[in-house]
Amino acid sequence: MSNTIRLTMAQAVVKYMMAQKVVMDGEVKPMFAGVWAIFGHGNVAGLGEALYQVKDTMPTYRAHNEQAMAHSAIAYAKTLNRQQMMACTASAGPGSTNMVTAAAVAHVNRIPVLFLPGDTFATRMPDPVLQQLETYHDHTMTTNDCFKPVSRFFDRITRPEQLLTSLPQAMRVLTDPVECGPVTLALPQDVQTMAFDFPEHFFKEKVHKLRRQLPDEVEMAEAVELIKAAKKPLLIAGGGVHYSGALAELDNFVSEHKIPVGETQAGKGALPWDHPQNMGSMGVTGAASTNELAAECDLIIAVGTRLGDFASGSRTMINPEAKLVSVNVAAFDTVKHYGKPLVGDAKSTLPLLNESLGDWQPEAGWQQAAVAVKKAWDAYVDEATADKQTLPLTDPEAVGAVNRAAGEEDIVVCAAGGLPGELQKLWRTRFSRGYHMEYGFSCMGYEIAGGLGAKMAKPDSEVFVMVGDGSYLMLNSEIATSVMLGYKIILVVLDNRGYGCIHRLQQFCGGPGFNNLLDDCLTVEEGAPKTDFAAHAKSLGAASEKVESIQELEAALERAKASPISYVITLDTDPLKITEEGGFWWDVAVPEVSPREEVRQAREFYEAQKAKQFKNL
Repeated sequence: MSNTIRLTMAQAVVKYMMAQKVVMDGEVKPMFAGVWAIFGHGNVAGLGEALYQVKDTMPTYRAHNEQAMAHSAIAYAKTLNRQQMMACTASAGPGSTNMVTAAAVAHVNRIPVLFLPGDTFATRMPDPVLQQLETYHDHTMTTNDCFKPVSRFFDRITRPEQLLTSLPQAMRVLTDPVECGPVTLALPQDVQTMAFDFPEHFFKEKVHKLRRQLPDEVEMAEAVELIKAAKKPLLIAGGGVHYSGALAELDNFVSEHKIPVGETQAGKGALPWDHPQNMGSMGVTGAASTNELAAECDLIIAVGTRLGDFASGSRTMINPEAKLVSVNVAAFDTVKHYGKPLVGDAKSTLPLLNESLGDWQPEAGWQQAAVAVKKAWDAYVDEATADKQTLPLTDPEAVGAVNRAAGEEDIVVCAAGGLPGELQKLWRTRFSRGYHMEYGFSCMGYEIAGGLGAKMAKPDSEVFVMVGDGSYLMLNSEIATSVMLGYKIILVVLDNRGYGCIHRLQQFCGGPGFNNLLDDCLTVEEGAPKTDFAAHAKSLGAASEKVESIQELEAALERAKASPISYVITLDTDPLKITEEGGFWWDVAVPEVSPREEVRQAREFYEAQKAKQFKNL
C-alpha cells in the first residue's frame, strides 16, 4: 500500500501541475509558468485557496477579462514554441464562457492551454445556483459543455479521485506534438473542496521531452523519388518548423539543395528574411516573388503546415500540375490537397531527406528565377515601407517605421484586420520568434493580450503590438494588466475609422460601403465619435501620444522604447490604401443574384476563379 496525502480536488490539481517539468536549453523548468485567474463564486473558495498556498512558487496572475487572459496564455506558449504553458481559471457562468473564444484560438492554432473553468454543483443540492444554465432535456449539461468542440480533451471532474486518470490524459494532450491544443477540465465548485487520500507517487516530478517521430522508410523513399524528379520545387515552411525546433535543419536542407522557400503566417521567421532561399511570404497575403514561383513550380514540399486557404490561395494559386510532398508530424495534415505523406518530426525528417537526395538540385534556370524574383520583391518592400511624406498615412508606411525601430530580437504581434496582410508581406525579421501572428483563428482582440503574453515569455525583447482601431476597441483591458504586472509593451494603434479590411473585401465582392467604416454605419446625425485612443490608454495607466506623420511616429517609437511602462502611439491611416503588389484571390462567396451591377460583375470574376479551383480538386 503506497503512502497517501489528503488533499482537496483543487489542491491535487495544483500539486500535479507543479510536478510537471520540461527541459529547455538543457535546463529543467516548470511546465506551467503560472495561472491566470479571475475568481468568482465558482472557483474562489476551492481553486483560489489552493493557488494561494503556492503563490510564491507558481504565480497567479489577475487579469481584467477572461478571454484576454487566455489570449495571453496562448501567446506565451506560442512564443516559447509550446515548451512551457499556462493555465486559466474563471468562475462558473459568464466568466468561463468568456474563455470559449480563446479556447477556439488555441485549438485552431494547436497551442497548449489548460482551462480550469468553475462549474455548477455536482451534488445539485442548491440548484439552481447563480449563473447556472438549466437545460430542460439534459440535467448533466452546463455552460462548460461549450468547451467540448473547442478542446482537444475535455473532462468534468465530479469526484476527486477521477483526477488519477484524467490529469495524465490532460498532460498527454498538452505535450503531444500531434494532438497538442487546449485541454478543459470543468471543476464543479463543490467537488473542488472535497478531499481524497491521493497516492504520493501521483505527484512525483515528471520531466517531459518532445517526442520525435521518425518517418516511415517507404514514405521516405517515395518522397525522395518525387523530389529527385522535380526541376522546379518550392518549399513551404509552416509553424511546425518552429515547434519542432527545426530551424537549422531547414536552413541546411534548402541551402544545400538550393530550394526556394515560401513562409506561411505561422512559419514566418523560419529563415532570416535576407536568407538567399527565403522568397518571402506565401498565399493570399503573400509576396509577389513566392506566389510567382508557386504558379510555375512542379513540386511543393510542405513542411509543418496544414495548407489552409490563405497559404494555397483557396487552392487556385499553386500550379495544378505540381506534385506535393507533405512533411508533418500529424498524418491528418499530410493527406490534404492529395499530398504524398511523409509523416514525421521535421527536425528528424529533414536531415534524412537531405542525406537521401545526395547532390540533387533544381534546374539552373529555376535557381536563377528565384534569385531574380527575390531581388525584385526586396526592392519593392524597400519602396513600399519608405516614408513618402504624404497624407493620409498608410499601413505599409507605418509597418516600415515600426520595423526600422525594432531590434534584432524584438517581436511584432498582430492578429486581425488588414494589418496581418501588410505585416506578412512587409515585416522583416532575422529572429525566429520576431513575428507573432495569430492567423489560424484571426481573432479580433487577441493583439494586446497576446502582446502581454509574448512579453512575459521574452521579457528582454521589445514587443510591438500593431493593432487597428476596431480590435483595440473590442478588447483593450490588458493594457492595464501590463502596467500592473510591469511587462511593458508598445502599442501602435492605426485608426482608419472602422473595419477597413472588411470594407475593402465588401467592395471587392461588389457591395457598397455598408456597416464597416464608421461613416457607413447607422449613427446619430452628428456621426460616430472620434475616439481619443491616447487619452484612453493613459486612463489605463500607460504612457501615450498621438502622431501625425511617419517622422513623428519614428520619434515616438524611440520614446516608447525608453519608457519603463507600456506605451501607446496612435495615428490616423487611410482605410483604402494597402500594398498593391503580391497577394492572391481568396474564396469569399459572391451572391448569384443581385440587383447591383457591381455584384453581378464580381460574380463573373468569382466563377472564373472557381473554375480554376475546380482543376485542383
